Amino acid sequence: MTLLKNIFALLLFFACVSFAPFHHGWANYDQTKTLDYTGTVQSSVYENPHSVIKINQDKKNWTVILAPMSRMQARGVSAEMIKKGASLRVVGYPHKEVKDEMRAERIFIDGKKYELR
Repeated sequence: MTLLKNIFALLLFFACVSFAPFHHGWANYDQTKTLDYTGTVQSSVYENPHSVIKINQDKKNWTVILAPMSRMQARGVSAEMIKKGASLRVVGYPHKEVKDEMRAERIFIDGKKYELR
C-alpha cells in the first residue's frame, strides 16, 4: 500500500510540475515600473487563459494581457466593453523581456475602475 501511495504522489508531483511553465503569472512583469496609458483598442480577444487587447497610445501599439475571462466577467467587464475602437485607460507593468507588452493591474472604462488582479 505504501508503494502505491508513493507512486501516486510521484505521478501527482510530475503532473503539477509539468504544467508550471505554461502559467506565466506575474513573474515575467516588472512590478517596479508602473505604466499608465489611455489608448484606443485596436483588437480584442476575450477568452481564457487571459483576455488580450492591443491598444494604440501616441502612435505606439501595446499588447495588454488582461485577467482571465471568468474574472473579467465577475468584475463586470464584458467583451463589448473592450471591443475594437473602445477608448480605455490601462494601468499595469511592462514585460521584462517582451517589448511593448504589459500586464494590466486595472483598467478604466468610461471613467469607471475595474481591478483585474
